[in-house]
Amino acid sequence: MIQRYSRAEMREIWSEQRKLEIWLQIELLASEALCAQGLVPRKDFARMKDKAAFSLERCKELERTLNHDVIAFTTNVAENIDAPASRWLHFGLTSSDVVDTAFAVQMVQSADILIADVKALRKVIAAQARKHKFTPMIGRSHGIHAEPTTFGMKMAVMYDEFGRALQRLESAKKSVAVGKLSGAVGTSAHLSPKVEAFVCKRLGLRPAPIATQVVQRDLHAEFIGALALVGASIERWATEFRHLQRTEVLEAEEYFAAGQKGSSAMPHKRNPITGERLTGLARVLRGNAIAALENVALWHERDISHSSVERIIFPDSCTLLDYMLVTLTKLTAGLIVYPANMKRNLALTLGMWNSQTVLLALIRKGLTREQAYDLVQRTAMKTWQAKHAGDTQADFKTQLLSDPDVAKHLSRAELDELCNLDFHFKQIKARFKSVGL
Repeated sequence: MIQRYSRAEMREIWSEQRKLEIWLQIELLASEALCAQGLVPRKDFARMKDKAAFSLERCKELERTLNHDVIAFTTNVAENIDAPASRWLHFGLTSSDVVDTAFAVQMVQSADILIADVKALRKVIAAQARKHKFTPMIGRSHGIHAEPTTFGMKMAVMYDEFGRALQRLESAKKSVAVGKLSGAVGTSAHLSPKVEAFVCKRLGLRPAPIATQVVQRDLHAEFIGALALVGASIERWATEFRHLQRTEVLEAEEYFAAGQKGSSAMPHKRNPITGERLTGLARVLRGNAIAALENVALWHERDISHSSVERIIFPDSCTLLDYMLVTLTKLTAGLIVYPANMKRNLALTLGMWNSQTVLLALIRKGLTREQAYDLVQRTAMKTWQAKHAGDTQADFKTQLLSDPDVAKHLSRAELDELCNLDFHFKQIKARFKSVGL
């Protein structure tokens, strides 16, 4: 069965040593299946199990002459087994049988780590969401004040998004958990499909229902695409936190450690460097996804154009996303939230965030939407003019109360009921429940 790895060992999964270990495991499993079928003598298989080994240094030495990594590997293993038992090594297999099946194992193991990362991240997000469930702040569209929300609601949206990230990684893991031992063009001419089924089952994979010399690369593009999409979600929230940290906003801020420096020139600076780093790294993942898409189109039953690309983009993407998820988890857990600043910013538009509430109330009173909209917008524009004239006492509700056309339809008591935060937050508990918080 596939061994499970902790987060700290992501790089090990993609190391040359670990790759060759999986290759050897596949070779021996194939020989075991052939032994069970009666082709490989039991004493030869026993010799293979006992003596099969490789040296990474020896493989590299051989490859310098052979210019073929799999042949270098099988040559080195055969040197350790010795004839006649070594003749059964790699029997009926082609290089891609070993390489692609091992590749699937590496992707599955990497996905396990990334899935664990997302689960850990969601726990931290959930804690922030619950803590700030009713911490009021202004919501923004186009970067402009819209209607009130809560910081907890914002975090609940983040929690939900990374729930989808979790589903994508689980789906991608399932998609790429495919092995193949069907030979040079996938016809299984030299090796029974039973051998393929046996090896894949022992590795926790499923056999490709049909293949060429390689497992088809749309599966691999799907895997890298899923990683890039999770990276895009990371960037989305890194960008959100960066905006919230702007001096004019300062509703939330990255943790700034004692002794940390923000600028070589300006000692006062506290910059959102972690969010900026995550934003930049997400671009790398997207670039790798494009390369994975380019790998889908291969000549006939295979060419080797995908191989050099995959040796870079898969270790890099898996390791990078692991780092990004862990980093976002730390950023989110250490986020400094400023409820007082949120309250201050909420008041900047003098209550004009009640405009839609009043609009709909007037419609319920019998006005057409056009009549109600004109009336509310007229009052809102008066509020803007008063604000820019320095009259912060003439807030939106005051302007509404002083307008005789509004007074015909809405009393002071009704406006008091409409123009308050509780009106906007009455469904918060239901929204949290809908995402499992």
